[in-house]
Order: sequence, then structure tokens, then C-alpha cells
Amino acid sequence: MNRIAACGPWLYLSHMRWLVTLLTFCLPIPAMAHPHVFIDTGLEFIVDDAGQLTHVRVTWAYDEFYSLLVLEDMKLDQDADGVLNDGEKHRLAGFDAQWVEGYNGDLLVAADGAPVTLSGPFEPTATTEDGRIVTSHLREVEGGAVSAAALTAKAFDETYYTAYEMTRPVTVTGPVSCQVDRVDPDIDGQLAQMQAFLLTLDADYDLEENDIPLVGENFATEIFISCPNT
Repeated sequence: MNRIAACGPWLYLSHMRWLVTLLTFCLPIPAMAHPHVFIDTGLEFIVDDAGQLTHVRVTWAYDEFYSLLVLEDMKLDQDADGVLNDGEKHRLAGFDAQWVEGYNGDLLVAADGAPVTLSGPFEPTATTEDGRIVTSHLREVEGGAVSAAALTAKAFDETYYTAYEMTRPVTVTGPVSCQVDRVDPDIDGQLAQMQAFLLTLDADYDLEENDIPLVGENFATEIFISCPNT
């Protein structure tokens, strides 16, 4: 077990927050992409009695600052008690489910190494927990269910504008018994590589005119699901 997994989500979160500072001050803004939004993520894999994946339910818990901005913009929680009434929950539901064409929901799922195509979000829900917005949406496997004997999943924004942290439950729902494993990223190693890269650039280097490194996947937890075929 690596040190991040052993120490728990709080250490992972502290590394991610430190990375914001590193990327912000090492290069002129907006030269280098760095996280602006932090989302605690949970996944529910829904399988049928044949051990095939049919749906994935995604849960996003937004950081306190972003939640505050959204609630203020939508004029929700006017009494500022951090609790939404039923009408406010209904208004908030789906605010993050209006996706542009081609957006993959920052979720990569593969079955036996082959990408799984998921539908857009439906059945959105929204609430608040301690002032944080928590939403969920359901996605269907397109083209028919796929074998869940060897599934992998990663939640990440490749541009790293949004940092997804797999700190909420990852579960499998269905009539078969499945194994869930995870491999957390080597945060220390990735930070060291990023720092070394930043030190190779001079102050005049313009990332907007060059290829901005897409580092989001490097900081993503990888989930492994194994369900028996019946």
C-alpha cells in the first residue's frame, strides 16, 4: 500500500491543494493549467444478473468556494444555513448536466481495455452537505451492456482545470458479487516531475502558443472492477 492510500483522503487533498500553489507561482498566470474546482467523486457501477455493466451513477461533491458561487449565482439558500428546501433542490438539480457535444463527463471507463461509450447524464439530483453542493447523475452504457469481468475507470479533467478526488464511495450494485480495487496516484512522484518540468522553462515561454501539458490523468485514481460472468 502506498503512503497516500495508507494516510487517507486528507493527505491526498493536501497534496492537491499544494499543487495549485506550485503551478500558480512557478509560471505567469494563465500560462500553466491548474485546478480551479475540486470535486470529491463517487461511482456506482450497476450490473445485471449476467455480470454485465448497464449503467454508471456518478456523484460529485463540489468544494465549498465553488458551491458558494453557484448558490449565490442561482439565488439559492438565501438564509445561508447551508440547507436547501425541496424547491431549491429541484432548481439546482441538473445545473451541471448540461453538457456540450463531445464532452465525456470527465469519466473514462474501459471493459477489457476497450473504451466503454456512456450516454449523457440523466436522472440528475442535487442537495447540499455542510454547505457543499452534492449532485448525482446516471449514465447508460450505449450499444448494449458490456462484460464487467474486467472494468477500469478514471475520473479526471485532462486540462486539470477541475481536480477530481475519488474520496466518496465506489460501489457495485447488482445481483452478482464483484470485487472493487483501486490504485491511487503517486502524488509525490507526479509533483516532482511537474516541478522538474517547470524548472526547465524560462519566463518567456508561452504555453498558450505551445502544447499545454495535459496532466490531469496523472493525478487520477484508477478503479478496477471484477464481476463474474454468469
